[in-house]
Amino acid sequence: MRRTGTTRRGAFTATGAIAMGAVLAGCGDGSGPREGSAGTDTATADAQALAARTERTLRASSARTSRELLARYEYVVRAHPATAAGLSPLRDAVRAHAEALAPDGKGTPVSSRTRATDAASAVKELAAAERHTADAHTVTLLTAPPELARLLASIAAAGAAHAYLLTELAKETSS
Repeated sequence: MRRTGTTRRGAFTATGAIAMGAVLAGCGDGSGPREGSAGTDTATADAQALAARTERTLRASSARTSRELLARYEYVVRAHPATAAGLSPLRDAVRAHAEALAPDGKGTPVSSRTRATDAASAVKELAAAERHTADAHTVTLLTAPPELARLLASIAAAGAAHAYLLTELAKETSS
């Protein structure tokens, strides 16, 4: 039996990291300003503005990562039309992820190329790109506010599932 790159140990580790990130993102130390203290309104407004800027930055970065992955999917489908049936549902999910992260659709257009010369190798590269993207979203969720952390955890989990499916699809794809 061949290993696909996704092992039970790896899946448990990723699940634990995602769960820990979600728990940590929702926890606070309670050291924020107290009700009725002087400057509470200013401090609260400053903290909210900083939190909003941080979330926008994290969303933009994560959206760009997802758009880069989407560009890879589109390139592989154009270069190897025989893969379109297997890749279209995954590509559509990645598009939905990018739109969920940046609903306004703003961002620089991304293009992609692959070094693969055949369809099976191109699909293997997509699996590696999915793993890389899922890892990037997992790292980002550790510093994200709770709602964004939940979204990133869902997207990272979907990416891990996509990586597995792509690995299996690569085995079935003829050159």
